[in-house]
Amino acid sequence: MSGTPDDDRLEELREQKMQELRDQAEGQQGGQNPEAAQEAAREQAEAKQEAMLKQYLTDGARQRLNAVEMSKPDFAESVKKQIVALAQSGRIQDRIDEDQMKDLLRELQPESKSFDIRRR
Repeated sequence: MSGTPDDDRLEELREQKMQELRDQAEGQQGGQNPEAAQEAAREQAEAKQEAMLKQYLTDGARQRLNAVEMSKPDFAESVKKQIVALAQSGRIQDRIDEDQMKDLLRELQPESKSFDIRRR
């Protein structure tokens, strides 16, 4: 982390929440409610993903990703997964700024199909 007291406190609160979700999921897995356990696991995964994105993206890059998410949620989700995978594999050394995010979005953008309509 960055080492500031606010970041340390935020990380501590995240860990507490994740532990609560784990405890809740373990308590629910006794056959009572598997849907709740799946929901808790999904929430935990989302919290971990958001923490990693905050760690590796600058404010400008996060804003750009949020703007993409508003128009193309599926594409934004795949970009988030890609960034998390890169971070976990150690391929990201510094934080990703807005220009690098633009390049990453261009690279990951699916090929657009163009149609050439000719009238006879």
